[in-house]
Formats: sequence, C-alpha cells, structure tokens
Amino acid sequence: MPSDPRATRPRPVIWDIFCRVVDNHGDAGVGWRLAADLASRGISVRLWIDDARALAWMAPDGCAGVQVCAWPAADGDIAAAHNEPAHVVIETFGCGLPEPYLRLMASSPTTAPTPLWINLEYLSAEPYVERSHRLPSPQTSGAGRGLTAHFFYPGFTERTGGLLRETDLISRQANFDRQRWLADHGVVPAPGERVVSLFCYDNANLPGLLRALAHQPTLLLTTPGYASDQVASTMRSTASSSLRTQPLPWLSQIDYDHLLWSCDLNFVRGEDSLVRAIWAGRPFVWQIYPQTDAAHLTKLEAFLSLTLAGLPVPTAAAVRAACWRWNTTPEGRAAGEIDPWEVLNSAAPMRLWSQRCASWRDALWSQGDSVTQLMAFEAALRTAKEAKI
Repeated sequence: MPSDPRATRPRPVIWDIFCRVVDNHGDAGVGWRLAADLASRGISVRLWIDDARALAWMAPDGCAGVQVCAWPAADGDIAAAHNEPAHVVIETFGCGLPEPYLRLMASSPTTAPTPLWINLEYLSAEPYVERSHRLPSPQTSGAGRGLTAHFFYPGFTERTGGLLRETDLISRQANFDRQRWLADHGVVPAPGERVVSLFCYDNANLPGLLRALAHQPTLLLTTPGYASDQVASTMRSTASSSLRTQPLPWLSQIDYDHLLWSCDLNFVRGEDSLVRAIWAGRPFVWQIYPQTDAAHLTKLEAFLSLTLAGLPVPTAAAVRAACWRWNTTPEGRAAGEIDPWEVLNSAAPMRLWSQRCASWRDALWSQGDSVTQLMAFEAALRTAKEAKI
C-alpha cells in the first residue's frame, strides 16, 4: 500500500503571538507590527489578542500570512484554530499565556517539535536589559510546569534584541514624498510654518506647550483621542494667530509612520510610536507611560542619557528639560532654571538636536532588527535542544 504523503509532509512553520491590550493601543500596535514583519519573511503567524478593535484602523487591509484569533478561554477555543501549539510561542509584555494553551504546550507529543516559548519584554534603555536578555525562565508550577520560557528584550545596543524594523523601511523612507503625503491627507502648511505632530496621554502640561509652539508659525497635527480632545478644549481659551491646529483621523500604522516622516517635530507616547519616531530621524519628545511609583522616570532618564549622548551640554540640557517637563507635573520655574520649552524655538539647538536624531537613527539601522534577532535566537535554541536529544 503506498504511503500517505501527508505523513511525511513537513509541518508548516507557525509562530503564535499572544497579546493583551491593557488600556491603550501600544500593545496591539507592537503585536501587529511583529506579526506582519514575521509574515513578510515567510512565517505563518497567529495573533491571539483579547481586543482586536484597534486593528480595524491600524491594519485595515490585514496582512497575508497573519491570522487574528480571539483570546482563548477554553481548550476548545485553541482546537478551533489549531490542534497543536506553534513552533514558536511569543508572550508579549508578560501578558501570561492562557492556561488552555499552556496545557497544550505541556502535553505536546514527543513526535512533534517542542514549542519554544519566548517572553517579549518591554523596551528600556536601563542596564538590566543587557543582563536579562535571552535568559531562561524555567516554569516550576501551574499549567506550564516543566516548560522553559526565555526572555527577549528589545533595546538600543548590540547586547539587546534591537528594535522592530521592516526590511523595506529604509528604502520606503528614502523614496517618501512628504509634500504629496500631506496634500493627500488634506494638510497644507503655510509658507514658513513648521509642522508638529501630537500623540499623547492626558497631560497637564499641554497649555504650556501650546503657548510655546505659538512663539512661531506652527501647524499642530493632532491624533484622535487625548491629543485632539485636549487641544480642542485648550485652544478655545488660548487661541493664537501663530498656532494652527488640525485634528487627524485614525491612521493606519504605515500612515502614522508617514506622518512622523512629514513633521519637523513629533510628540509621541508609549513604546510603539517611540520606535517609529526614532526611525523617522526627526526631533521628538517622548511621553512615557506613567507608573504610580514613578519608576517610569528612571526609565526616561536612562533613555535620555543614551539618545542625547554626543550633544553639546547646553543643548542636551535644554532637550532634557523639555522631556522632563512633558513627563512631570507642571510647576513654576525657579530662578535660573532652564525654560523647559525654550529649545523648541531656538534655531541652533533645534538644528543640533535634529542632526543627533538622524545620526542615532543611522547608527541603529546598522544593528540587527528585532525580528531578525528573534529568528536567529529561535534557530539557536532549536539547535541547542536537538543537540541534547
């Protein structure tokens, strides 16, 4: 009797990504970018997500090779999508793998490759990232007992997992037409008017920022949600002839990248838009996700120390003052203290800051991107497992 060809057919390579959306869009943003990037390199991806609503505008056309699955609550939910775990399982931001899936991983038959479990952590410039990157985390209890996860830390140095970057991003940016993209989206800057984008959380420093931007002709483009709502409310009482504002609709991830490439200055928030601002190579101010114990300020300072390295001391101090003001409670200035928004209207510091952002982006381009490093890490872990068998 001839053998069944299905018995020897190679199992398709599948990666599962698990993502929980906490209270903002960044979790879904990173999860989707990761999934789409993997798919562009020939890997079939299932993105398991508990709230996929934001993907309707982030990725309205979807992506070939990416299947979006509802977060599994029971064993049957897993079987409905697939009856065995993927080759690689990525847990994003410590979201915790669902117990039905952990049970499936732990009971994986010996004839199938053992799933590799990678915990994709938050982005940080703090020293512990280099120490913790790629470390194993044996599971000693619960549904995943006996399995081992491995930490994967994105970052800004060669000893980290790099940053998410599509393989065609550099060429796309080189061929980008700023004026055409702005016009296509109904944005028409006046002659001599700088263009600024604003994507932020609720921020009590917004009135001060708007007053500072009004010191020279500025067109402020605001994203839906906190940014557009706060600006509209504030401008009703502090309107200025030098500051024009224009609310934007929800933009896809690709068009949000284009927005950042089109602006002279970008205000971004969270992790996903921070990375995209870095790739834009333009001056930016980052609003880090606030934590009640103020741990985010340590993370902010670690990042600023890295990104401002090489700038003249006065310029670095001016940029740091703006970033700190944007991330802390508004307070009056003490005598001799730097005006936190002065750098935004100072030609020489802005020029130096712009040059630093472009040169740092170029340096980061020379490092391996996150997906390339994830794939290499997976291959190394797989080789090490097979060598022990």
